[in-house]
Amino acid sequence: MSADSITAALLVIGDEILSGRTKDVNIGATAEFCTDLGIDLKQVRVVSDETDEIVEAINALRGRYTYVFTTGGIGPTHDDITADAVAKAFGVALPINDEARAMLETRWKQTGTEVNEARLRMARIPEGASLIVNSVSAAPGFRIGNVHVMAGVPIIMRAMLEAILPTLRTGKKVLSVTVKAAVGEGTVGGPLGALQELYPDVKMGSYPQMGNDKVMTELVLRSSDPVRLEEAAGKVRAMVAEAHQRAGVTPPDEVY
Repeated sequence: MSADSITAALLVIGDEILSGRTKDVNIGATAEFCTDLGIDLKQVRVVSDETDEIVEAINALRGRYTYVFTTGGIGPTHDDITADAVAKAFGVALPINDEARAMLETRWKQTGTEVNEARLRMARIPEGASLIVNSVSAAPGFRIGNVHVMAGVPIIMRAMLEAILPTLRTGKKVLSVTVKAAVGEGTVGGPLGALQELYPDVKMGSYPQMGNDKVMTELVLRSSDPVRLEEAAGKVRAMVAEAHQRAGVTPPDEVY
């Protein structure tokens, strides 16, 4: 990892994810968001609705990565404890935020929703944090330090990602090349490993394709340097061509 690379981690919070009741889609959305911005998503953690678990994860991740994104646990019910845990991790109070309350009360007035203690939980924001606008349902997320706390509901979470986009530093766009090989992973694994050592700045992965009537392996190369990427891809193509010749197989459409 270069000194100027921008990194991130995602912390998914919620018992419903760990129990399987809810199938998470926010990981994929965050990964695509980061890739588009040239941010290297290095780690994803999933933790339960337990304060100490969330605090430990927040403190471990925020000291290691440029950005931490969290999803889940900022709703109105008793088990929505993410704001409490983040405030504890940063050692700050968690008061009702006037701006957040005004946002919520404006929406509630429009929808005829009763203001009550449970709903006001969503206006509690750690001291020193700034709000992340929620264009879908008004209840805001927040940003404190390098930690961005967002909703777990996918449509709201995606709206919050768009809201924070202008505030984030971006890295170099990561480009990719895929080379198709009509041989198994075992055939190309050794030579691919040797090429990876020659090009440590180009990430190389091997992905067998299942369900086809022919053996197929996709070799994916990724780098933010187009010159190095194309140079490495040329070496991989040559290695795959040699493997095809030895195996006596017909090359597939190679690159897309």
